[in-house]
Amino acid sequence: MGKDSDYYREKKYLQKEKLTELLFELPDFAVKYINDKRLRTQTSTLIQYCYDLMTFYNYLLEKNPYFRKHRSTIKEFSYDDMKMLGYDDVNEYMLYLEFNAPTRNNPTATKHENGKRAIARKMSPLRGMFQFHFEHGNIDSNPMTLVKLPTLKKDKNIIRLDAEETSDILNCVDNISGSTSEKMARFRERTKFRDLAIMTLLLGTGMRVSECAGLDLNDVNFTDNSLIIVRKGGGQDVIYFGDEVGEALENYIENERPALNEKAREGDEEALFYSLQGKRISVDAIENLVKKFGKIAVPNKKITPHKLRSTYGTALYRETGDIRLVADVLGHENVNTTVQYYAAIEDEHKRKAAGAVKMRKRTY
Repeated sequence: MGKDSDYYREKKYLQKEKLTELLFELPDFAVKYINDKRLRTQTSTLIQYCYDLMTFYNYLLEKNPYFRKHRSTIKEFSYDDMKMLGYDDVNEYMLYLEFNAPTRNNPTATKHENGKRAIARKMSPLRGMFQFHFEHGNIDSNPMTLVKLPTLKKDKNIIRLDAEETSDILNCVDNISGSTSEKMARFRERTKFRDLAIMTLLLGTGMRVSECAGLDLNDVNFTDNSLIIVRKGGGQDVIYFGDEVGEALENYIENERPALNEKAREGDEEALFYSLQGKRISVDAIENLVKKFGKIAVPNKKITPHKLRSTYGTALYRETGDIRLVADVLGHENVNTTVQYYAAIEDEHKRKAAGAVKMRKRTY
């Protein structure tokens, strides 16, 4: 149940195993930084840090004339190598992150393009690594302190569904024959209740797609309409659902889940949601499910599970006006995340104020 389930135990084990593999490929300069953070940081985050640091070292091997000549693998980089780097090296790396493509002089170069937010994220572990070694006296200067990261603007244009669009997307799942071909309708009929339960659950609770995929049957309590979920950081939480979500879950559990459970893969017997192959449904499968129905019902918007989460959080904030309640229900550790996220609602309030005050009464 919850974070003690076989699913989450196996997930943690595989993440630790992956992190160990990645650390074996990194030089000591990077390994010591990652190891310093291991007891305070999520393993999934550290894995991403490793990939970001590998990108930096691979860049040096590809673009830096000295390292291209004197180093052949990431593992060979030393403390002395890191001491050689200055502002120009780091700034050129940021420009590389922004855009890179093959040229006549370098036809084998990797091709990529990153926005400001992605650049800032990829620079974060690099800045942390140099600061760590500077504070511990392993390097005499920190070239990262001279580098200015891209300025990130707060995005108020958060895509969400309005009440009519929410109804349309659920009706699309429910009314199979009216939204797809006859052949596809027969195929989708096999998981109609499952699909409706997932979509209703995401829209009715605001849970993350990873939290949905990790649910076991015994995490559902119909006595008080509650769910035990494992949050992004690995902590366990209880959330509550309304009658619409409860009805959708009961219909799935009573009508479709028994047949899917009969062919459940070993280790997935307790899963709440299954694929047709009897495997616990994956995060990717749920994302594809949401995108598929979103494309049919709301073709003018690119719908993802996170957009459904935004829809729920926005609706809850609009109904209650309690930003701390929204933060708590969505599992935001910092309420400032929620304040920024739902700033668009405050903009709606401002727009309403435009015509609220009448300066002169019209007599005609």
